[in-house]
Amino acid sequence: AAQNAAQERMKGRDLDPAARTQLQAELKTLSQQAKEAEASRKSVEEALGALLLLLPNLPDPEVPVGTSDADNRELRRWGEPVTHPYSRPHWEIGEQLGILDFEGGSRVSGARFTFLRGAAARLERALISFMLDLHTREHGYTELIPPYLVNRLSMTGTGQLPKFEEEAFQVNLNDLFLVPTAEVPVTNLHREGIFAGEELPLKYVAFSPCFRKEAGSYGQDTRGLIRQHQFHKVELVAFAPPEQAEAELEHLTACAEAILEALELPYRRVLLCTGDMGFSSQKTYDLEVWLPSQGTYREISSCSWFGEFQARRANLRYRPVGGDSAGWRGG
Repeated sequence: AAQNAAQERMKGRDLDPAARTQLQAELKTLSQQAKEAEASRKSVEEALGALLLLLPNLPDPEVPVGTSDADNRELRRWGEPVTHPYSRPHWEIGEQLGILDFEGGSRVSGARFTFLRGAAARLERALISFMLDLHTREHGYTELIPPYLVNRLSMTGTGQLPKFEEEAFQVNLNDLFLVPTAEVPVTNLHREGIFAGEELPLKYVAFSPCFRKEAGSYGQDTRGLIRQHQFHKVELVAFAPPEQAEAELEHLTACAEAILEALELPYRRVLLCTGDMGFSSQKTYDLEVWLPSQGTYREISSCSWFGEFQARRANLRYRPVGGDSAGWRGG
């Protein structure tokens, strides 16, 4: 405003040379002050943005307060857990049958990499096809094959960055990352986009390898095919407006449960507490399958509702049915 006022005064024809020289000096000072203020504002905004990206999502009111998985709430069970006297860990059975090669994986790539041989490779391929076919033919999902390398914006949009950058495998090529889950490329498929309300809910299913450092995992949690640096996963992702989002979470979880029931695997659904849920999640159900060799349930699938958390980070919006541009909302 001060600059504009000085500019207007400069237009005056009755200005004497001394006054004009003084105004020119004033304008130069104001211009420098404006540049410094703009740089300061930009610096503060960048610092604020960096801090905001480190804040986790707010848990849904239904989420139990707790500090560990001991405080999770079991909601229901399906199937009858059975422990056989001859039950053995999968890594022992796999090595005895010659279908899991942990030594070969370690030789080629290091710890927590495995070769699947023969029947194990065919079994995994068959399970992937079974899941994709069931979700596309019976549950209304559209199949995607996503990129396995994603950029920094994509990892930030779903909440992996900046907080968990040390957990990710980074490639020294154009600042790319190996996907920790297909959720990252599938969610960012619509980054900076605007859905038409009538498109929603929009549901995708995607198979991908997943790459994770799994820092801090140790002991029994790293035996066999558990906590591998590379593994395969079939991912379900749904985009829905806020009023439909919780119902879509229930539907997505039921679709994941249908896989376990079709395979006749006893499982339970658990609502995660605040201390055990993910950084980006607003509400998470874990599906835990009964492992006879361990006599306990272990997490095999995690179904999360993110609220507006990822929508805000990835600038995902939608136009409500019958609305105009003023009605764009994150969902």
